[in-house]
Amino acid sequence: MSLADPVAFMKDFAAGGVSAAISKTAVAPIERVKLLLQVQHISKQIAEADRYKGMVDCFVRIPREQGFGAYWRGNMANVIRYFPTQALNFAFKDKYKQVFLGGVDKNQQFMRYFVGNLASGGMAGATSLCFVYPLDFARTRLAADVGK
Repeated sequence: MSLADPVAFMKDFAAGGVSAAISKTAVAPIERVKLLLQVQHISKQIAEADRYKGMVDCFVRIPREQGFGAYWRGNMANVIRYFPTQALNFAFKDKYKQVFLGGVDKNQQFMRYFVGNLASGGMAGATSLCFVYPLDFARTRLAADVGK
């Protein structure tokens, strides 16, 4: 993929984003249970007597007390956050590889190739976080809300 190929960039962006949205939606109930268990001790919405006893108790009580759709509370914010994160990571890693690894033969200069590949992934991740970090806070707040 050349630096001037916007079609390839958009294909990578879309593929990364759609796969991220599907994966986050599939595991949203587990994420919600994890977040509720993590924040229940500091949440003013959950009385001490009403705290979840564990993971199974949380999985059973969420649909009974909040409805089945509550498993996905905060998921849209999570997808909105994660779609661009993965899409940008996926799309920019190749761009950064061209910058860091232009002309590097991985068989002849393995250490330079390894470090360049590591730097490419790090820079792609840092670039995406610059755009989406505030959405992570919103997702956590929405998922931790018990809706009472």
